[in-house]
Amino acid sequence: MTRVFAVHTATALIEPITALFKEHLPQAKLNHIADDSLIQEVIAEGRVTPAVKRRMLACYYAAVDAGADYIFNTCSSVGDVADTARFFMPVPLIRIDEQMALKAISLSARIGVLATLPTTLQPTADLLERLAAQQGKKIELVDGLAKGAFQAAMGGNPQKHDELILEASKTVAPKVDVIVLAQGSMARMEEKLAAETGKTVLSSPLLGVLGLKKLIG
Repeated sequence: MTRVFAVHTATALIEPITALFKEHLPQAKLNHIADDSLIQEVIAEGRVTPAVKRRMLACYYAAVDAGADYIFNTCSSVGDVADTARFFMPVPLIRIDEQMALKAISLSARIGVLATLPTTLQPTADLLERLAAQQGKKIELVDGLAKGAFQAAMGGNPQKHDELILEASKTVAPKVDVIVLAQGSMARMEEKLAAETGKTVLSSPLLGVLGLKKLIG
């Protein structure tokens, strides 16, 4: 059985990722490595620090040492670390948000990037720009930060979290054709945002798992 290790910087995605694997990749054995102090440090410092990079690498190597056939990086804030590490990992290291980015680029050149953390905006924008350049495409990105939404969620106020994301989406929507949700934890808002804005809205968990399924075969 193929062994996949999902590496998380927070615990919020463990349950939804597990559910997606059960539905779409039941033939794979899923394991989780999670350390929520990683995203806490990124938020506190406003960037991915050298210490976070080293600890992320330690997580990837822990997965390898435990017998991983594939590593599934679920945090977009540390996407750049995954991009670098994949070149010297002995097993494939897959970003959860790569398939979302590819689909967005295939749909339009005008793309909105919606996030609840400022540290996620740039890594997601970098991913979109890099993948578009590889295809010889030019894209126009519009950032939308739902300020306070992450803190609301962590404080046990999901309603406020959702309201702030919806508010941010309505600011971005008139300027773009497609909106990507930069954090996997925002995926449950996908249908509501699409209905409210009239735009195509994409999130990463399902697309990421389906991309991994295609890779595994």
